[in-house]
Amino acid sequence: MTTALATTGDKTPPAGADLLRIVGINEEIKAVVTVAFKINIMALNAIFLAKRAGAAARGFGVLSNELRVFSQDLRDCMAALNGLIYGCVGEVSRMLQDIRQTRLLRQAAEMSPGAQLGAVLAARQVKNDRHAESLTRQRKQLKRVLDDAFRLVELGGVLAKSAKIEAAYGQSFAVPLAQVSGEFDGIVEEIRTSLESLRRSPFFTGK
Repeated sequence: MTTALATTGDKTPPAGADLLRIVGINEEIKAVVTVAFKINIMALNAIFLAKRAGAAARGFGVLSNELRVFSQDLRDCMAALNGLIYGCVGEVSRMLQDIRQTRLLRQAAEMSPGAQLGAVLAARQVKNDRHAESLTRQRKQLKRVLDDAFRLVELGGVLAKSAKIEAAYGQSFAVPLAQVSGEFDGIVEEIRTSLESLRRSPFFTGK
């Protein structure tokens, strides 16, 4: 009997490659969370600086607060991604276990041609198909949340660039405000680059 599981042979199964890709995605998510936390600290410092600057930096203060909110929203989004990643890891791990067990059954069938293992192999194929369907659903959900995160970061980029404009009106505080807004812009761009890299992962593209 020929099944998707029974023909894996000694080659590395696709599920094994997916597991490595998921681990890479998870590491990238952790890096984004770390950077998002830095934005929160920077925003708090920027708000304090804007208060010192007074009315001239009121707009900058508002934008800094929005960047702080953006930081929290981004961390929440990354937490959702992290939860989905763990779900994918569990599904892939179960698929790999099924593949290993089916390989052993196939070998047993080859050694004992008279053994009635066809029904068992067929049942395992059905089980694996269910795992594959579940992983496909989780993969699509993960991609949707990742796209949401990317749109959120684009909004963060707009806020950071607006803060740079507002910094110019900070009078005697214009220089330090410009420095802070420049750091905002750089960090948001760093996050955007990371998310772009995640969206190009073979786990989503299938390449």
